Order: sequence, then C-alpha cells, then structure tokens
Amino acid sequence: MPEFDSRGEPIVASIYDFEVTALEGGAQKLSDYRNRVLLIVNTASECGFTPQYQGLEDLHHRYEGDGLAVLGFPCNQFGGQEPGDAAQIREFCETRYGVSFPLFAKIDVNGPDAHPLFEHLKEAAPGLLGSRRVKWNFTKFLVSRSGEVLERFASTTKPEKLEEQIQKALSPDRFK
Repeated sequence: MPEFDSRGEPIVASIYDFEVTALEGGAQKLSDYRNRVLLIVNTASECGFTPQYQGLEDLHHRYEGDGLAVLGFPCNQFGGQEPGDAAQIREFCETRYGVSFPLFAKIDVNGPDAHPLFEHLKEAAPGLLGSRRVKWNFTKFLVSRSGEVLERFASTTKPEKLEEQIQKALSPDRFK
C-alpha cells in the first residue's frame, strides 16, 4: 500500500513505483523493467535532434540482451515538435528509424502537468547548475539496475557517446 504526502500525492521510493501509459494505450508499470538498466528519453519527431532515434535504436539493439531498456517518451513541449498522435508517432519512428524500443504516450516533462516520472528524474539528476527543468527534446536519464538515477545527459549528447556509461551500468566488471 503506497504512502501519501500532505497533499495526498503518493510518496515514490523508487523508479519502479511509477506507472506510465504505452503509446497505444494501456498501463505499463516500470517495475516490469526491474533489474534492467534504463535509458529514459523525452523524444520528438520534428526536432533537430530527431536523428538520435537511430543512435538510441542502435544502443537498444546492441545492449538489450545485456539488460538495457531504452524507453522513449514523446513530448510536444519544445517548439511543438511532436504534434502527431500515437499512430503517427509509431509510424514515423518505425519507418524512418526502425525503432523497436518501447515508446510511451505523449507527456509533459516540465510545468504543472509534468509526468511524475520526469519530476522524479529531474529531482534525482539535476541539470547544469542544478536546474530541474528539462531544457529540450532528447534529454536522457540513465538508471541503474537497482532503480537509482545515475546521470542526466543533455540533448546535444549523442546516444553513441553514452556507451561507456551504459556498459559500466550494465556490468562494471565485464565492460572494462
């Protein structure tokens, strides 16, 4: 049974306490990803960083068998760069970049309607100079197998530049 704070909001002890909505609908518990390394990314289809979908897919393909799960969260808060509905997002991602990693329903990452998952991520891994806001599309959060938010990466950090950190999170002894 979850505990609640003074505002009646559930107290989150772990990333695994969150529930999100799959792109096509339906609840998805992040506890289903327990014991996996997570790379959580806010995405957009019409952004200058959109080609990062390819790098994210490459990481997903290369390390999924080792325990990596890339999780994409479309967001339309930055320049209206994710205007499509779920079907349009799915079609774009699959046909343009061959995305096979999980995509979730469009969310807000900042402001009063920010998804609680992203509130947790921002609190656990502040940005430059302690900023809590997500600055743009394709901000990435790396989460350990135990659910600890390890690090935040800026939109400008290409997915292929995360390989060393991902390897360390997957198996500190194996990838030296």
